[in-house]
Amino acid sequence: MSRLARPTHGRRIGGVCAALARRFGTSATTMRVIFVLSCLLPGPQFLLYIALWILLPSEEKAARTAW
Repeated sequence: MSRLARPTHGRRIGGVCAALARRFGTSATTMRVIFVLSCLLPGPQFLLYIALWILLPSEEKAARTAW
């Protein structure tokens, strides 16, 4: 498993689904489908996505702080 950071390439909106897909070893498309399907259920999925978008560093920022 890799470090959780939003990629600079291969992302659509915020890169959250691409980051989670990379972390758990699945494709970004699969993670996006899971997210869209989960939005059909009641819960704070969209708010969680926005929170992760804000809290997760981008790959560039993570690489600078990792040394």
